[in-house]
This record gives sequence, structure tokens and C-alpha cells, in this order.
Amino acid sequence: MAETTKVGTAGTNASSLERASRKTRTGLVVSDKMDKTVVVAIERRVAHPVYGKMVTRTKRVKAHDEENTAKTGDTVRIAETRPLSKDKRWRVIEIVERAR
Repeated sequence: MAETTKVGTAGTNASSLERASRKTRTGLVVSDKMDKTVVVAIERRVAHPVYGKMVTRTKRVKAHDEENTAKTGDTVRIAETRPLSKDKRWRVIEIVERAR
């Protein structure tokens, strides 16, 4: 039994493995009323588990916008990051398309 336990692997994994690539998503800014924060709606289409019809699922996340450049209606690309506040786990990478 003692031979199957992992001993001393925690230190080697932390130094030898590279960091995994972070998730990126594209979404629509639905609110920019906070300072350096925007609310982004991420839509995804999934098949209904019983009927098979495509259904749109929306997830709203708060993203960090350092320069306050993203405005309501903009399409932005966001990336996963460390927790920046109670609710913020994403940051704005770029503004893909400006609102008209």
C-alpha cells in the first residue's frame, strides 16, 4: 500500500509543469456603470437534453476594464484571471466591435 502513495510529487509538479492556458470568451457588455468594471453577457447554444432543440443559455460575468473603455453594447473578448474582488474573475482583453 505504501508504494502506491505519491510522495514528494507536489514540489516537482509545481516547478516543472507550465500554467494551463486560460479560458477566453466573447460577449456583449450589458452594463458599464461601475468604475473599472463591466458586466458581460456570454451566450452559448446547447441542445435541450430531452427535445434536442437548440436553446440559448446566458451567463453574466463581471470583468475588469482598467481604462474604462468598454461601453454598453460593445462586443468584448474577456479572459479568466485570478479573483480580483468578490465577483470579478475575468478581465477585458480587447474590444472586438464597438456599439453603433
